[in-house]
Amino acid sequence: MPLPLHLLSLAVFAMGTSEFMLAGLLPALASDLGVPVGTAGVLTSAFAVGMVAGAPLVAALARDRPRRPSLLVFLLAFAAAHVVGAVTTSFPVMVVVRVVAALANAGFLAVALTAAASMVPPARKGRALAVLLGGTTLATVAGVPGGAVLGTLLGWRATFLAVAVLCVPAALGVLLGVPAGRARADAVAHPSLRAELAQLARGRLVLVMLLTALVNAATFGAFTFLAPVVTGTAGLGTWGISVALVLFGAGSFAGVTAAGRLTDRRPGLVVAVAGPLLL
Repeated sequence: MPLPLHLLSLAVFAMGTSEFMLAGLLPALASDLGVPVGTAGVLTSAFAVGMVAGAPLVAALARDRPRRPSLLVFLLAFAAAHVVGAVTTSFPVMVVVRVVAALANAGFLAVALTAAASMVPPARKGRALAVLLGGTTLATVAGVPGGAVLGTLLGWRATFLAVAVLCVPAALGVLLGVPAGRARADAVAHPSLRAELAQLARGRLVLVMLLTALVNAATFGAFTFLAPVVTGTAGLGTWGISVALVLFGAGSFAGVTAAGRLTDRRPGLVVAVAGPLLL
């Protein structure tokens, strides 16, 4: 796989870390910004709103634009949001920071998926996408626990700055590996935006999206307040947060790996087994 693709995956790693890292930073962040932990949990909702609104919006805006400048704009906006988050003392500003970061995250990922596929021959597109999206899985296993450790040692602001710094080599990957103009494949006629949006009205797709939303809401609802549960309810020290995050990441990796192997052959079995386990 080409080096620029791995650097794009690094950006996805940084974004995945940002998405989940509040789970290990929430108590310290809430204390520093002068709000209760429950109120600070709104930052997770703010990021979710940005992703939900941003994914279709920025994908629509970027669909006819060259990939390199689009990726750079999204990446720089994401990095800038984290720099602002690292220095702000205002909770409302932090809410805005999380929304902007989520919008940039959604836009970057939408464009990066097509950019990654264009970097390799058609026969290797699946592997290229796996490399790109592997950044998210790696973020849950290493990025989030690492961010919690960094937050324990140097403060939560250092974790925000570290996420911003990771965007620098990723930007280099965009400059080196993504063409400046529109890719040849982009010139091929594609369905209109209205036709693509019409697919969202399909009943089975709506059901899948609703189920996905409920699962993610439950996951984030528990994950967001993992740190206060570990240190407060369980009575463990701050290092227990990192251990809990590593276990969560390892479980996520194992679940994704197992489900990925079984879904193509036995999708019903995956849902039947995984569904009750969520309870």
